[in-house]
Amino acid sequence: MQMKLSSAIASALATSLVLAAPSHAAKAAAAATPTVREAPLRAHLSFLSSDMLEGRGTGQRGGDLTVAYLEAAAMTAGLKPANGASFRQSVKIAGVKSAPQDSKVVLEAGGKAQSLAFGKDWVWGPGDAQAAHAMDAELVFVGYGITAPEQGWDDYKGLDAKGKILVMMVNDPMPTAAEPDRFGGKGLTYYGRWTYKFEEAARRGAAGVLLIHTDASASYGWSVVQNSWMAERFQLAGGKSGAGMEGWMTESTARGVFAASGQDLDKLRAAAESRDFKPVALGAKVKGETRAEIRMIDQFNVAGLVPGTDPKLKDEVVIYTAHWDHLGKQGSTGDTIYNGAVDNASGSAGLLAMAQEAVKAPAKRSQMFLWVAAEEQGLLGSAAYAASPLWPAAKTAANLNLDSLNFVGATNDIGTKGSERTELGAMAEAVAKSMGMKVAPATPDLAGGYFRSDHFSFAKSGIPAFSVGGGSEYTKDAEAGKVKAKAYGQRYHQVSDEYDASWDLSGMVQQAQFTLNLGRAIANAAKMPAWKAGDAFGKIRAGAQ
Repeated sequence: MQMKLSSAIASALATSLVLAAPSHAAKAAAAATPTVREAPLRAHLSFLSSDMLEGRGTGQRGGDLTVAYLEAAAMTAGLKPANGASFRQSVKIAGVKSAPQDSKVVLEAGGKAQSLAFGKDWVWGPGDAQAAHAMDAELVFVGYGITAPEQGWDDYKGLDAKGKILVMMVNDPMPTAAEPDRFGGKGLTYYGRWTYKFEEAARRGAAGVLLIHTDASASYGWSVVQNSWMAERFQLAGGKSGAGMEGWMTESTARGVFAASGQDLDKLRAAAESRDFKPVALGAKVKGETRAEIRMIDQFNVAGLVPGTDPKLKDEVVIYTAHWDHLGKQGSTGDTIYNGAVDNASGSAGLLAMAQEAVKAPAKRSQMFLWVAAEEQGLLGSAAYAASPLWPAAKTAANLNLDSLNFVGATNDIGTKGSERTELGAMAEAVAKSMGMKVAPATPDLAGGYFRSDHFSFAKSGIPAFSVGGGSEYTKDAEAGKVKAKAYGQRYHQVSDEYDASWDLSGMVQQAQFTLNLGRAIANAAKMPAWKAGDAFGKIRAGAQ
């Protein structure tokens, strides 16, 4: 079997190189403007999304094969290793699976144990990768669980959270007539993400966090939470860890707990919309012991370099990213492979096609091509890179991320949501114009998309970053294109996200070409791009310099 796999990988790499090989005349043109080619992109996409790689699952055999392929492809393309002599960066991950059957834990409210079933009424697990936790902690409602000095907002107001279980809402405070732009107005800020809630609680030494779920606030049903938390989940091993209990409860569960404690959930939620809100002890406790199954996994980011040509600017870098992982193999009957062709074999293939051209015409600054692990598990690979960067953050000009490329067809526009936070926005508009395209109009980020893809790990380090999205104004049969794009929602994170040889990849090529062009514009610019004045992430970079 190993010989068959090696042969398949070698064949795929050879095909991508042969198809990428330009004529003598084309080589001269490429020296001025590297041109992304469809043939190698298609070859890489086809193989990366094939059953051979078993859905590229974290902690699975298919993930290991994917890393081997990307490493070989990066080397073959002519990239230099970015981690000393290696293309790999280790990402230590803990696999965590709650074990309610081995746990003895109850939630008491009003002096009585509540009848709560794991999965049906609430879910929880350790945020610190520890197998067991003894619990005897009181519950405190902290509204949205936000501390935002720039907004004049503090939901904790002097609360000593150590040893407490914090109950809170997701999202952030709603805009008002008097303050239509507070917390991003209609858009969602990072304060509204459940990841922030867990992080802030851990910083304050809380014993745990229970988020109140509603379909509207989470933008998905309870079944999504249920399925995720009843399966194995992943978190970075070592470094900053979360609270001993992290989890969710249904709205009906929360309503019952609050009522048993003599509190009105609706009244407290309404009070939490005001800056005057103060934490409310619920007179309830979580008691007993929680247990979980823990395993440690070695995964890898793959990173290759195109060194810069300028004696000084080559010490700065532009980083292109795409996550290589998907959901792997799950289940035991029927189609068990989640191939993830669009999400994100497309982005990984796009980066490989870009790299094959970038090496032919280096820019003034260096360029790094980085395939990150475990995005589907919470941006873990990019977070690991940000915690231990292969290039100093202060000398990283920008990060451009590719996640789920346009498989429908060429467009007149390109998505640059998030670029408006920095000088990258103006640069993106100029590059789009030079390619005969336009930047898609900005719309409110209602679901907090900016905080849910790998570029955000870089933004949190103060590096200007965003994900390049596909356009929506299709050049051929625009309405049919929109219907086809929308239909992908039914395949998202399903076994049906498979490669189709009939796909028109002109949109993918266009997206990859735009990203490479923008990256080269950044790499050749007189100075590194800056954040817009007042942006919270820009303050991080300013403080580091």
